Amino acid sequence: MKKSVFYHAGCPVCLSAEHEILELVGKDNVEIVHFGTSKSRIHEAEKAGVKSVPALVTPTGNVLHINFGASMADVKG
Repeated sequence: MKKSVFYHAGCPVCLSAEHEILELVGKDNVEIVHFGTSKSRIHEAEKAGVKSVPALVTPTGNVLHINFGASMADVKG
């Protein structure tokens, strides 16, 4: 089974959402991508349709934007 991917930028909103996602989905079912340590994956997230973070991309390709921490333009800085 393909995992969901949770993208975030490390801000307080993102970290709070990460903890909630891990509690709800389980750490074995989601890959966490922190753009502070994985800048090379920004393009991947944009290609998937991520417009802001935190965001969860489901195995079927749906993008769930959760709250609002930062736009992708802010992430790319």
